[in-house]
Amino acid sequence: MVDLINKDEVYAIIGAAIEVHRVLGPGFLEAVYQEALGIEFQDRNIPHEPQRKLRITYKDRVLEKYYITDFVCFACIMVELKAEKQLTGADEAQLINQLKVTNMRVGVLINFGSTGKLEWQRFVN
Repeated sequence: MVDLINKDEVYAIIGAAIEVHRVLGPGFLEAVYQEALGIEFQDRNIPHEPQRKLRITYKDRVLEKYYITDFVCFACIMVELKAEKQLTGADEAQLINQLKVTNMRVGVLINFGSTGKLEWQRFVN
């Protein structure tokens, strides 16, 4: 049996996202879900940092361009939010690139915009 990295932490993050999706449903802008999820993280005592700037280096030089991730939770899990009909390869590539520039091991891509249940994917770098 394979042990998942940060399994309990990812479970807590997804539980909070499911609650936000249950209360709000689809149809809001990403910023609305981000604010609501921040409140849910706070209510559940999930350590989180919103809107962290992720510096990018090239040949040991820090570039002026940077990524901004929606949340870093538990100081080790990147959380990227979307509010689209469905996730795309570009969404996945964004999270994978963010994991690479930070050397974080685990990322979660969450989509509040799909109809029906919450859509999410877990990535390991």
